[in-house]
Amino acid sequence: MSSSSILVVGSSNTDMIIKLDRIPRPGETILGGAFVTAAGGKGANQAVGAARAGGQVTFIARVGQDMFGDQAVAGFVKDGINVDYVMRDKTNPSGVALIFVAKDGENSIAVAGGANAKLSPADVKKAKAVFDGASVLVMQLETPLETVQAAAELAANAGVRVILNPAPARPLPDKLLKRVSILTPNETEAELLTGIAVKDDASAAVAAAKLRARGVQTVIITLGARGAFVVTESGGQFVPGFKVKAVDTTAAGDIFNGALAVALAEGKLLDLAVRFANAAAAISVTRLGAQPSAPTRREIERFLKK
Repeated sequence: MSSSSILVVGSSNTDMIIKLDRIPRPGETILGGAFVTAAGGKGANQAVGAARAGGQVTFIARVGQDMFGDQAVAGFVKDGINVDYVMRDKTNPSGVALIFVAKDGENSIAVAGGANAKLSPADVKKAKAVFDGASVLVMQLETPLETVQAAAELAANAGVRVILNPAPARPLPDKLLKRVSILTPNETEAELLTGIAVKDDASAAVAAAKLRARGVQTVIITLGARGAFVVTESGGQFVPGFKVKAVDTTAAGDIFNGALAVALAEGKLLDLAVRFANAAAAISVTRLGAQPSAPTRREIERFLKK
């Protein structure tokens, strides 16, 4: 594989969205909604984000042998993602999220992880050959923690940089953090991992220092539209974001992580890589949906020129 090759280990879901005037109460039926389906799942979002940003991506995941699995795989192929290690699960359905969205933007979401919950260390080990030539591994926490750990170990042994997006937020063991090159929590996730409320650059620096003390090399705390606070062994710096009119912030963090992986795989300096990722995320929030919002390389470069 080429030096800019990226591995993503993680989840794939189909989001089924009903837009309504308001969220139904328990026992209540509301008619007149509009229905949309969109490809989602944090792992799949990151894989698509990286592929469109110009990376050569291999996705390691598990989907069911059902219509949703077929559609997901077809979508990955269309984006040029290597699907050799997207396993088809005979007994568990593909992951789905059922989402109600109210007129005021309020939402209510139920997720059935299905096959995602069965992505195993053995599945990851089947892909050992692709670890050897890869440049960056990207992961999140929508699949079992033991699988994330197994992938991190394989990456460490192969000299592959590991980006871990610790979402959905949960406590993490030091043995995993020691394998992480770059941890990318948002403010909420940083607080859950450190107990420090991230309110400004000073508290972000303290939270990041605490994570680095547990073994992480670099911490990038994403601050939404404001940008990102980056802390390495040589200190902290704020990389500002871009002002855009947000329509839907779903998957902005995933697009950030995918684009960051591409920029780093291509050898960009960290602050420039974060700027590139901020731009990709900024474009994504101006569009509806998770994967549909991921920008192409040309769009990101045009945006940065402006």
